[in-house]
Amino acid sequence: MKFKILFHPAEEGGFWAEIPGLPGCISEGGDLDETLANIREAAEGWIAVAGCLGSNACHRQTRAPSAMDVLVGNRSLPP
Repeated sequence: MKFKILFHPAEEGGFWAEIPGLPGCISEGGDLDETLANIREAAEGWIAVAGCLGSNACHRQTRAPSAMDVLVGNRSLPP
């Protein structure tokens, strides 16, 4: 699975991120590395909860994304 992550600078410093393909999946961090780790964790939780609730938004999702599955902009990130 691949998801596009959008990073935004936070007004108070640091960054926040969202995954448009997972509505409401957002997180924040003090730097890009922390924000990336946090949004990956948020995505895993989003998919787990959506699967439990039978959400149509991720009906094809069968597992949480791994480090190699996450896209940022137009490039894959290393683990």
